[in-house]
Order: sequence, then C-alpha cells, then structure tokens
Amino acid sequence: MISISREEILGFEKRFRGTFVNSLSGVKSANLIATKSAAGNSNLAIFSSVIHLGASPPLLGFIMRPVTVDRHTYQNIKETLSFTVNHISYDFIKQAHGTSARYSKEVSEFDACGFTETHSEFYAPFVKESALRIACKLSEDIEIKSNNTRLITGHIEKVELKEAALLPDGYVDLSVLGTAGISALDGYHKIEKAKRFKYAKPHKKVVDLNGRNESES
Repeated sequence: MISISREEILGFEKRFRGTFVNSLSGVKSANLIATKSAAGNSNLAIFSSVIHLGASPPLLGFIMRPVTVDRHTYQNIKETLSFTVNHISYDFIKQAHGTSARYSKEVSEFDACGFTETHSEFYAPFVKESALRIACKLSEDIEIKSNNTRLITGHIEKVELKEAALLPDGYVDLSVLGTAGISALDGYHKIEKAKRFKYAKPHKKVVDLNGRNESES
C-alpha cells in the first residue's frame, strides 16, 4: 500500500490528478443524457455521475460540471425542464465516448457519433440503441459550493427497457441489458451477472439468493 496525502494530490499534474481522483470512486454507471433545446437542436452527452436518489417519489440525479462555460445539456434542461437518461450498451462504448467531444450547439451528437433519436410524448429524445431509457422532468438544480458543480435532480416520468431484464421482484438485471460501466473518464467495463443476497438484518446470517426470488426463499 502507498499513502497519498491531500497536499500531494493537489500537487499532481492537472490531468493526472483529474484521472486519479475520478478513478477513486470505482466503477460507475455509464449513461448518455439526451436533451433538446427550445429551438429543437438535439444534444447527447456521456455522464458517469448518474445516481439513485429515492424511489418514493422515483428520483435520480447527476453532477454537472461548473457552468462557467457553455454546457449544452444544462442549458437545454433549464429551457425545457426535460432530459432522458440512456444506458450505454457495451457494443456502443466507442460511439458514446465520442459524445464527450466539444461539438458546437448546432451539431447533434446523435448524428456526429452514430446514434439514433427516438421520440415519444416526452420532449427530450431517447437513444434508440439504448436497452434502458429513462425520461425525467427537472426537479432541482442545486449548486455545490465547494467546487461550483451542480447536482441536477429529475423526477422519473417514464422507463423503457427490455422485458427480459426485469425480474419478478423488481430487480433490473444489467447483464441482460449489456450495460457498460465506466471508471475515471475513459475506462469502460463489462457488467457480469451479479450475486444477490437477501435483505440483511442484525445478527442474522447473510443469505445468498442464488438467483431465486425473495418470495421463494
């Protein structure tokens, strides 16, 4: 083991420091957030910061970098109050990574990176190639004063996913979806079938579900 202090981290070269600190939280969900401006220009951007915030009401959030420069995703959400979160399938990680490039607002990353828009009654578009798609309505825009980033939270309005991935107890099997994970800014991971356990209780043995529904155990 090596020990690295805060002072040493702050002394790292900028890109090395960014990659290092971004790696510390481990593998995260890899998602494409799709938006459309009030003028009708579509935007697509990769995010590794989407998190579950609660189920009642169903709510998720993601971190937006400081808006001291143009952030098309942020601007579109503020204009239209809508966005979609689209899981990235491992087969499309190269195209998804391409959306991190700084395209002009007039250029749609759907077209530039080889993705297909699909539409519903919801204003923001979905990514057709995604096996799990979530439509969200803006809930809160919260400034994190420590570093001027923003926590964007959204009410889940609609979910589309492959039926085979939804298990009887509500668990969504990401291995069936082929969803990718991401570490740091450029490391992509395949997600294998998860080991599941029953709800843990104090002083009780942790029980492996072995693929069974909880109601069967």
